[in-house]
Parts: sequence; structure tokens; C-alpha cells
Amino acid sequence: MIRAMLRRALVLAAALAAPLAPVTCLGQSSKPLPAKATQELPRELLALLEQKKMPKNSPIVVRLFKEESELEVWKQNTAGRFQILKTYPICRWSGDLGPKLYEGDRQAPEGFYTVTPELMNPNSNFYLSINVGFPNSFDRANKRNGSFLMIHGDCWSSGCYAMTDEQISEIYALARDSLSGRPSFQVQAYPFRLTPANLARHRNSPNLAFWNMLKIGNDHFETTQLEPKVDVCNRRYVFDAHPLPNSPSPLVFNANEKCPPFVVNPEIARRAQEKRRADEREYARLLEDNVPAAPIYSGLDGGMNKAFVAQFPGRVTLAKVMPYASYLPQLPPVPWTDKEGSLTSRWFGASFAKTVVCDAGRAGFPAGRC
Repeated sequence: MIRAMLRRALVLAAALAAPLAPVTCLGQSSKPLPAKATQELPRELLALLEQKKMPKNSPIVVRLFKEESELEVWKQNTAGRFQILKTYPICRWSGDLGPKLYEGDRQAPEGFYTVTPELMNPNSNFYLSINVGFPNSFDRANKRNGSFLMIHGDCWSSGCYAMTDEQISEIYALARDSLSGRPSFQVQAYPFRLTPANLARHRNSPNLAFWNMLKIGNDHFETTQLEPKVDVCNRRYVFDAHPLPNSPSPLVFNANEKCPPFVVNPEIARRAQEKRRADEREYARLLEDNVPAAPIYSGLDGGMNKAFVAQFPGRVTLAKVMPYASYLPQLPPVPWTDKEGSLTSRWFGASFAKTVVCDAGRAGFPAGRC
């Protein structure tokens, strides 16, 4: 009898203590993390943080640009704005310009992703890796699938953004430090820098409408230096959406359902619209000048920053997967119901417009993978 009561007491105590136990995400086992995952940032980078008035543990935003083969780390300064900290040349990415559509297409993802501590892999076969979180709700709503899409080391890629081991060591440390006391950081993955010149060159791409949608979030970030709030409804991205004035209930977004009425902060809308109008004028001028259009497909399997070509010759090969654009789904326009809504609602409509829980299965780090 006493033993049974003691067992029940121990079970109850364990149940009550469980929610209070610290969550171990960067390597879930009780084993110590490998030294490569815990090493301090280089002194030069720490000095740069101090020079730019960026606290070591402040939030980051990671931005990826395929065509330029560059990865940018932006970090929040003491004024609360994001500034560029460092640009890293990408050693290797695979596929072609355009989003990832299905498992095995070798495409590196494009879009807006959220990285939580459970997606940080300190025991990667590719030195260190960060799972970007593909597929997100937008990808799932558009029936896109794939797994283990990473930013990692080793300069080899099959749908990933591959860096050198030295680079991923810094990027991983910056990401790790930024997750101290906060649940996630944002990754923005683009086909190229979304300038009028680049969009004009790629005007014949079947991905142009998708890229113009990404440009809305890009413009929010670049004009405000604030991380855009990202939601998905009607199989579309929407950015910095807030409830209508005097709305009795909070906004609820369903990736597959009609977008609820919303407004965008007028200051964000004003800055983004000014940039959009200037970009549209430049884009129209470039089309009038008939600037040469890039081929829809490069014929190559991804790319590599020119800084690595001599060091890793022969790693960029001919395309290994057939052109995939014929599989692109037709996305419906966003039905804006707030006819007299904010400036942003009107022109965006015309354009398309807890607690951290570690889950090794969701993070997906099986042997032999990223």
C-alpha cells in the first residue's frame, strides 16, 4: 500500500515538474553539444557588432539570393531597426531560379520561412545545418512538398543552400545567439535581388507573378528595416496585416481560405507604395528600351558564387532535373473585401496581393541527411 502511494506521488511530482523542465533543442540528447555548435563568434565579428550597435543576442533576419549566390545576415540594432551585418558568398545551390515544388526536383526553396530552435542541427553530416522550415503553410496550401531543405556547410547541395564550414560556423552562431530568449528568426529566400532590372530580365519566367508577390514582403523590409509579419490566406502571402479599426475579434488566417478584411500600418504602406511606384516606372522604361530577356531555364544545376569557382571547379553541372515550370499551379487573386480600406489594401489587392517544443521527427535529422 505504501509503495503504491509512493509510486503515485512520484508520478504526480514528475508530471507537475515536466512543464517546468528546460527545453533542450540544439541537440536533444543529454550529451554535451559538440564544440563546433557552441564556439564563440570570431573577435572581428564581435567588434563589428559593437561598431554597428547590435547586441549580441538581438534578432536576425537571413536573406538568400540565388542568382547572386549571396546570403545576408541582418541584425537588429539598439534603435530597433535591422541593418546589414555581413554578406556571405554562397558556395553552392542546386536547381534553377524558381520555388521548390516537389521532392526530388533539386530546387532550393523561395519564400518566407521561420526557423525555431528545433530546426538547428548541431550534429549535421554537413558540419552544421539550419533547416529553413520548408514546407511552410504557403507551400502546403499550394501542394508543394519536400524535406530537409537546409542552410549547411560542406559546399554540396541537393535542394539546399550550401556554405563552407567556416561560413556556416559563423551563421549558425549568429542564429543560435539570436534565439536566446525568443522563439524564432525569419529567413527570406529570393531568386535574385528583386530590382526592376532583374525583374525586367526575367519577365518571361512563369514564376514572375510569384516573385512579384515576394517583392511585397521584400519592399516592406527594405523600406522600414523592420521584419515583416507574414501570414498566408487564399494560398497567398500577405504582409503586416492588422485587424480593421474597431474590429471586435483578432485576425484569423487560413492558408486555404478567403482572406479576412485587414489593413496595413499606413506608414509601412506609404513607404512600400513609394518604392513600388518608383520601381514600376523603372521597369516600364526598361521594357520600352527592350532590354534583353534572360532564358527561362539556365540549363545548369544551380550556381556558385564566383569567389569559389577556382576552389571548387566542376561542382556546377548541367541540369539534372527536367524543367519544372509546367507544374506551376495557377494561383487565384486575393479577393479584397475592404473596398475603401487602406492604401496598401487597394494596391496590394491589385498586385495579388507557446512555447517551443522540440520534435526531432519534425526537425528531421536522420542519418546521412542534412
